[in-house]
Amino acid sequence: MSGGSSKTRAFDPVAFLDRAVRVDTHEDVTAMRELLVETIEAQGVEATVDDVGNTLASRGDGSPRVVLNTHIDTVSPHVAYERVGSGDDEVIRGRGSCDAKGPLAALLAGFFAVDVGDSDESDDAGGSVTLAVTPDEESLSTGAHALDLDADYYIVGEPTGLDVCTAAKGRFEGTVRLSGENAHAAESASGVNAVAAAEGALEAIRTYDEAAEASPPTHDQLGAPSLTPTVISGGEATNQVPDDCSITVDRRSVPPETADEYRAALEAHVRVHVPDDVGVAFALADRETPFLEAFSTDPDHELVRTLADAAGRGVRPFTAATEASYFSPAPTVVFGPGVLADDEGPVAHADREYVRVSEVRAAADAVTKALRSLVGEGR
Repeated sequence: MSGGSSKTRAFDPVAFLDRAVRVDTHEDVTAMRELLVETIEAQGVEATVDDVGNTLASRGDGSPRVVLNTHIDTVSPHVAYERVGSGDDEVIRGRGSCDAKGPLAALLAGFFAVDVGDSDESDDAGGSVTLAVTPDEESLSTGAHALDLDADYYIVGEPTGLDVCTAAKGRFEGTVRLSGENAHAAESASGVNAVAAAEGALEAIRTYDEAAEASPPTHDQLGAPSLTPTVISGGEATNQVPDDCSITVDRRSVPPETADEYRAALEAHVRVHVPDDVGVAFALADRETPFLEAFSTDPDHELVRTLADAAGRGVRPFTAATEASYFSPAPTVVFGPGVLADDEGPVAHADREYVRVSEVRAAADAVTKALRSLVGEGR
């Protein structure tokens, strides 16, 4: 990938977002990817699409190297585009407006605006900036998993309300399976009741973190992890001792916990809380790609300070799992216009999804200013 020699048209992030939100991307991202490639190449920059559908473009070839990452897929159902209001109250509504086409628009603005010395008119060697846009963040993250990037800094576009987010909890899903032996309920002592063993298993889930060696484990930015039982099922007949029971659990992890460490430790903890004649197995949900694990970046890192100063906003953790975990432990932040929820309720993934036009422009300005400081003419 290489940068082009000149820009052929001015880039307006809000005009791009207007077009992008109208594109239905909850089942197929082909049309959105075509719009993205068209937009990049209209600026005189070469864009490529790899075998798994990532859209990639680069400008400059010096150091430091910055990667701008976000995604173009959205959750179901599609929500139609609408633009309402004026001034600071003007919003763009529709699926993807804040998650994550608004952040994409801001990242594109910075990507096109920063001078990294790849034009014929520039003598500034500068650093380099790479745009890496993934196709399936809302599902399996096969795009992010396949990226082979080596950068000094990563900026991941998500709706953060213009705050710079330096950490996020991971999310692991798995199922505890308890196995017993069927018997007639009239002779219950002749069987092994897996559903009855759920009482001890649920106690083990509730006490898991308190029983850890670092009791309870906490992280200086993210606080304590959580473990929540979400689905339970077992048995087939009302007059039969059940030989099976399953409990699905949702884990929100903090560093340095990994998926494999958590799987083994939870299974062992449940084992000591249920009768010896009940079988215990815990397996993480089957995925083609690794789970989104927790990540954290030092809040005092140059990348964090530079982007926070440019945005004029605070620094905090992100409250959802994110593909930023694929880039950590390299310095990584999450940033963008829009919010996951407001005072009225959910925004991202909700039927009322929206982003403020003024925030999109502010995010674009902040990314541009930060990139100029990190890799461009401001160095």
